[in-house]
Amino acid sequence: MLKPKTRWELEIEDSKGFEQLQKDLNISSITAELLWMRGYKETDEARKFLQVEEGEVHDPFLMDGMASAVARIREAVQHKEKILIFGDYDADGVSSTTIMITLLKELKADFGWYIPNRFTEGYGPNIPAFERAREEGASLIITVDNGIAAVPEIKAANEMGLDVIVTDHHEPPPELPDAYCILNPKKPGCTYPFKELAGAGVALKVAHALLGYFPEHVLDIYTIGTVSDLVPLLDENRIMVAKGLKALSTSEKPGIQALKNICGIEGNEIEEDNVGFAMGPRINAAGRMEAADPAVHLLTSIDAEEAAEWAEVIDELNKERQKVVNDMTKEAIEEVEKEFPPEDNSVLVVGKAGWSPGVIGIVASRLMDRFYRPVIVLGIDEDTGEAKGSARSIQGFDIYKELSKNRDLLPHFGGHPMAAGLTMAVDDIAELRTRLSEQARNTLTENDFIPSMKVDMAVSLQKVTVASLEEVRKLAPFGVGNPKPLFKIEDVSIASKRKIGSDKNHIKLEFSAQDDRLDCVGFQLGELADELTEHANASAVGELAVNEWNGFRKPQLFLKDLAVQEWQLFDKRQNKNVEETLNYLSNHDTIVVTFQEDTYARLNASSNDKFIFFPGDETEEQNLQAANVVFVDLPSSIEELTTFLSTVNQIERVYAFLEEKEQVYFQTTPSRDDFKWYYNFLNKRQTFNFTKNGEELARLKGLSFYTLSFMTEVFFELDFVKLDNGIITVNESPEKTDLTNSLTYQKHVNKKQTEQELLYSTYNQLKEKLDPFVTGFNNKNDTKEKVGHGF
Repeated sequence: MLKPKTRWELEIEDSKGFEQLQKDLNISSITAELLWMRGYKETDEARKFLQVEEGEVHDPFLMDGMASAVARIREAVQHKEKILIFGDYDADGVSSTTIMITLLKELKADFGWYIPNRFTEGYGPNIPAFERAREEGASLIITVDNGIAAVPEIKAANEMGLDVIVTDHHEPPPELPDAYCILNPKKPGCTYPFKELAGAGVALKVAHALLGYFPEHVLDIYTIGTVSDLVPLLDENRIMVAKGLKALSTSEKPGIQALKNICGIEGNEIEEDNVGFAMGPRINAAGRMEAADPAVHLLTSIDAEEAAEWAEVIDELNKERQKVVNDMTKEAIEEVEKEFPPEDNSVLVVGKAGWSPGVIGIVASRLMDRFYRPVIVLGIDEDTGEAKGSARSIQGFDIYKELSKNRDLLPHFGGHPMAAGLTMAVDDIAELRTRLSEQARNTLTENDFIPSMKVDMAVSLQKVTVASLEEVRKLAPFGVGNPKPLFKIEDVSIASKRKIGSDKNHIKLEFSAQDDRLDCVGFQLGELADELTEHANASAVGELAVNEWNGFRKPQLFLKDLAVQEWQLFDKRQNKNVEETLNYLSNHDTIVVTFQEDTYARLNASSNDKFIFFPGDETEEQNLQAANVVFVDLPSSIEELTTFLSTVNQIERVYAFLEEKEQVYFQTTPSRDDFKWYYNFLNKRQTFNFTKNGEELARLKGLSFYTLSFMTEVFFELDFVKLDNGIITVNESPEKTDLTNSLTYQKHVNKKQTEQELLYSTYNQLKEKLDPFVTGFNNKNDTKEKVGHGF
């Protein structure tokens, strides 16, 4: 048995209707069912979704304030006013800034751009920056990816005589700034039909409106910002990102080419993962570690050599970022486990002086993944007494909404339901922790603290083909709102397993079902190999893809979670290193059983209450409980082993070493004729020096010395002979009795049968032999926990 780490949420719905989609669109059953389960149940609607690049985008002038913004920017261009683009330091902010730079260049405007320093200025507009802009002659400021919450800053700008156009996509606060105009599809009263544009999307809409045509030449930049900012890839985001990925693949911009080269991206087809896990993090690294300017210089570069240099700069910053993140994460985990254990804290709020504000968001994400709690990580400035924080949340706890209830402690904050940024006084951290934990207790249930995975559909190995998986890619681009499909593979046998990777921290599996096979890789799941045995019947959840190697293409599952619904037998009968397994299980719920006194003594078992000598420890009347049971040596009989099993419930794994030094399985059991011959021989001799002549007699008769010794012991036990210092003397009038009355004979036959059924049986035979006693007792006691979640 192996419990899954998450709740598998597979929606049970009558999906018979997908068959009509399959027929109308001439697609596989997998693609048709995915469309159906994601809400695309009408043929025309599903066809439109699949033909993503033929979709239309919305008119930019539907966004409230667009007409005013266009008019004011045109006026500034016409009158040679100096314009300042005020950006942000993350990948979306850098992309938005780059789009606006490209636009104003095309308009031949007099402009400059500015991105505040995360460490010295913080997020969003600030008055000193506006004052410098005024001194340098600017009269119009255009914010990109920020500004929606800058009420006092924009008020100050107005007093300076500056006009401010806000372009943003973040959640609007209760009070909006008194800007010249605000472009934000989420702004109250804005009727723009799609609310989930990233900052880069809003900037692109401004470009569309000003140019009078759709700006396909900035779709590559837009895609970096949109994918990196994790906004839903639905509606026009989906349409534009699909085109943008192709634009990235073919882009001749020196900055894009240098970025692809430094990321090691080859080939002519870029997918969303290339952006989200390679390009975006490097763009982000500049603003996280120093200033975001190098990233803007890279994306706006028109010289290949210069672009390559900027790419090297941000790549080095990214490597530095990775090290800082790893070190901070380790420290944060230690603080959580020591000071704020998750079992006692519904929300984790941790902070430390010296923690870089540039990477606290990444650390917060890692803590959330590890502990599955809403998390706030704070970098503390001891000189100012201020803390800058980043929040990440779980399903069911809207972190922006919950932080909003604590505005008195948060002079600056903003964000989304799942992520937020904030600034606060160090002295208020404890109070915020207390309040948020109370809010979480009133909002979340115990079940909410178990991570969940929404599974799209269950699929058989038979249907998993290269052709069907290539077709599933038609649902791309994948991202928030349109995630990569998660498939459940049910009732498959684990045909093979092994750890892979230089640190052996990944796992490679092969699943089988009848004649079908499927390779499976689980990154960072190498420890599962120790909890699985081949032959086990398993279910798995993961992403399906086509793996290509040496020109050969076949399906592959990227494992996310795994469950084994039955108890597992770990066949260790050929493994003599029992101590290694015992060391591995030392911190697990384990009982180690020995049936032989010398084994018990050898393992020094008396000092460890996990070790049991059976039946010497008198466990027959007990109801023991353990997830793991280790049988170190061979019992005297099968009944002895099964009797012990009947005392233990909730068994998930049995480790069978069943060591036996003196095996009899390959020793001949003498026949009645053998006994008759030997007795007649002894009766004729009356006395026989067994010690001196026993081996010679066995050789002459063609018997083993063991067999002759065994028959001698049986005769002695039945009082047919006397044995004194190796001299056998026949009794004159022995009482007639059957050979089977001899305990020695009985033990031999029983031991041979025991060895046959426990030592020399196949894996399946041994599993079947033990199954009624493991499964039967677990069910009888009815205390066994349900296997995993979502079954």
